[in-house]
Amino acid sequence: MNTVLSPEAAKYLKRLHEPDKSRIISALKKLESEPPQGDIKGLAGKDGYRLRIGKYRALFDIIDDTVIIHTIAPRGQAYKGGF
Repeated sequence: MNTVLSPEAAKYLKRLHEPDKSRIISALKKLESEPPQGDIKGLAGKDGYRLRIGKYRALFDIIDDTVIIHTIAPRGQAYKGGF
């Protein structure tokens, strides 16, 4: 599987401090395995999934062997707005 970050997710990841950034990157790489690994749950009320990475959440979809990361944000902000 391939992983693609949205421009918003890439921008947020770029601004993080190095310990958090490396932890998130290693968790995102585990999504490329078959089946995806990590603390993954389906989103309630809409399509997509969330990956829990400590206090951060990555909201994503899986489309044709491609993991599309829409949002990376702290838990309190990740679910606001939607993707």
